Amino acid sequence: MRSIALGIGISSGVMATPATPRPSLILPRASHSRSQTGAVGLASGRSAATVSSRRNFVFVVNPSGANGRTGKQWKELLPHLRTRLADQCDICECITSAPFHAIDITREAIKDGADAVIAVGGDGTLHEVVNGFFCKGSPVHALDQGPGHSAALGLIPLGTGSDFARTFNWTNDPHEAIDRIVRGVKSKLDIGMMEGTDGNPHFFVNVADIHLSAKAGYFASMYKRFGNLCYVFGTLRAFWGHSNRDLKIKVNGGEWRTIHKVTALCIGNAKYFGGGMKITPTVDPFSGDLEVVILQDFKWYGFLFELHRLYRGTHLSVTGVSSIR
Repeated sequence: MRSIALGIGISSGVMATPATPRPSLILPRASHSRSQTGAVGLASGRSAATVSSRRNFVFVVNPSGANGRTGKQWKELLPHLRTRLADQCDICECITSAPFHAIDITREAIKDGADAVIAVGGDGTLHEVVNGFFCKGSPVHALDQGPGHSAALGLIPLGTGSDFARTFNWTNDPHEAIDRIVRGVKSKLDIGMMEGTDGNPHFFVNVADIHLSAKAGYFASMYKRFGNLCYVFGTLRAFWGHSNRDLKIKVNGGEWRTIHKVTALCIGNAKYFGGGMKITPTVDPFSGDLEVVILQDFKWYGFLFELHRLYRGTHLSVTGVSSIR
């Protein structure tokens, strides 16, 4: 079997330096502690910002999300949104038209001085918006604002899986999401960074995965008409022609070691992927740590047999499953 080398920096959890200005994410009130090494800010009700002037909120909408349902829901939601936020901010609606378009929209919005960029859609849209906060590995800054200005990241989860939102027990109810945005409290959230063979960094806020589960995500897009079941169908399709491989990993700057017959390796900053599978169940996106879950020597029938454990987050005790923080 071919060996694949992977180096994982986990001890800090986040790959940006603490001194770097960080965007914030609007979230509901919660009891999480603020991360000291976080890169993208998230909201858990730590400290409400005092606003003395009208703010500019940019909503990045993926109309094709959830097999086209996101665009329809957004049109119905927009009048309510304008009513709720009319006395607080100016609203800019930006519709994506192609893959990676949300990255460009987000970068331009931040450069133009947006106070918040809100992803409207699923995890794919959120992923692109998060990457739009950075350019060549560095945070994007407003061109005509002072050094103290930073843009916040927000989310209205209207996608197929909306897995990132599950970590915070959010539903796909857009009215609840608008309530969170209106409250406007902020906190810091960790993100992960990957570096490709070309040396360019790429950021993730939810789960990064390798081998079978990455292929499953690709195939799931072909079955979105089945809702969250698309991820199960995508995984079974990915097993067709799949072969487990040896993987070399290095964690926290330690020694390289070989993990045999790897089916999938998942690096979690949040808990869920695949339409509700609790793949990295013990991770805390405010802790400064990532959780790595490795599945070894799985076959398609073993996957089906243990599927209920994946959804419950009880799979870490299954033979062939291991976890590293």
